[in-house]
Amino acid sequence: MFVPCDRGGGSAASDFKGFTLLMPAVSVGNVGQLAVDLVISTLDMTKVGYFYTDCLVPMVGNNPYATAEENSTELSINAEVYSVPSKKLVVLQIRSPFIKNKYRPFCEALLSWVKGSRCARVVVLSSSHAYQRDDEQLLGTPLRYLLTPDLEKAVGGLMQELNWKEMEKVAAYPGISDTDKVLHIPGGGITKLLFTESCSKGIQMAVLLKFCSEGDNIPDAFVLVNYLNEWLQLVKSESNNSTDSSSQWKIPSSWRLLFGNGLPPALF
Repeated sequence: MFVPCDRGGGSAASDFKGFTLLMPAVSVGNVGQLAVDLVISTLDMTKVGYFYTDCLVPMVGNNPYATAEENSTELSINAEVYSVPSKKLVVLQIRSPFIKNKYRPFCEALLSWVKGSRCARVVVLSSSHAYQRDDEQLLGTPLRYLLTPDLEKAVGGLMQELNWKEMEKVAAYPGISDTDKVLHIPGGGITKLLFTESCSKGIQMAVLLKFCSEGDNIPDAFVLVNYLNEWLQLVKSESNNSTDSSSQWKIPSSWRLLFGNGLPPALF
């Protein structure tokens, strides 16, 4: 359930008619969440509310996008909503893992909110285990996309122009039969469930994902957010040179503690 902030927005803040909803899947390497961090920080998005749910592990912390001492003590929780009306963009950032067996209730609540708030489409940023790719997925780019049938009609041609690769289906019974193909996103968290539910409910959804491994996934986040930017043009590309592609994104202050604090000198 969406709960608006007490910042003068009132209940009208829950109406995002015609907006694109951007959100991460809690998946391998937290790549989607890191990419969403970059979008929120770069666009200086305003927090308009939070998504109240019992499906996520509770958490609370300081403002991850603090820019000064004045706003550094603002609190943040596990699922918050940010918006930039000029770009018709609303972002749901998820900061904690799911509670066991709570995937489906969360998907149902989320898609109900999407319909109620009249969002035009949903874009999910996700990731999948690189080591579980099949032979076909090892070829070319590590980036893939998925479109629900309703969104395919609207933007499928653009994806072809961008020369993007659709996520391949893999054999349901490897080594036994290659005729039965299924969608398989290992390490993708709620990605597959959210996508299949959107297909059945007629919701326009795109999934953008990257094959990766656990570790320092900051480079993966930059690759994924640049992939997103090719389509939605959220920021103007400063250079066509891929080595400079990260310079257009503002790194949030919280990333300084991404791997924790340094070792206390008192240990030595």
